[in-house]
Amino acid sequence: MKGLESVSRETLAKLQVYADTLIKWNPKINLVAKSTIDDLWDRHIIDSLQIMRHIPEGPQHIVDIGSGGGFPGLVLAIASSEARPEALITMIESDQRKSAFLRTVLRETGVSATVLTERIEKAPAQSADVLTARALADLSLLLEFAEQHLKKEGTAFFLKGKNWRTELQKAQEVWQFDYEEVTSETNVEAVLLVIKGIERV
Repeated sequence: MKGLESVSRETLAKLQVYADTLIKWNPKINLVAKSTIDDLWDRHIIDSLQIMRHIPEGPQHIVDIGSGGGFPGLVLAIASSEARPEALITMIESDQRKSAFLRTVLRETGVSATVLTERIEKAPAQSADVLTARALADLSLLLEFAEQHLKKEGTAFFLKGKNWRTELQKAQEVWQFDYEEVTSETNVEAVLLVIKGIERV
């Protein structure tokens, strides 16, 4: 499958456990929209996995905010368990049932990561090297969360849909930052925004 060429057999097996568990839990908790279940791998897993190709080398504290069903945090935790075992992964999710799901997948895959059941703004500052989010909030609010949880020299990776340019312009009224837009590997209208040097104007 396109987007999975660089993934090892072991990581693929863990991602399959994750996908199977999500399909089992989804009717009770609504982790992803029911209409996207048939396209789970491309729409959610491979879309999240593309971030791995852009994270700098070396030990990292990767923090995923508003993890929900685990995109991209759980995908990154599974992929990192073999490719970057030194990375520390933290997922922040305020919903207790979704947190229970995240912990279940970690246990069933044998992957090590921390799940904080907290509202993002109430969680202790994480001092992350890398901050990620997907389908969570508009860019201005994401940058507020980054101000709280990302190291000054850290990098934020935000997966954004087709309205990303409007969100970017609005955010630039309040925030100053360097950014690069990388066209999404799964949707030509979407982008991965790579953001550094975040400061209030």
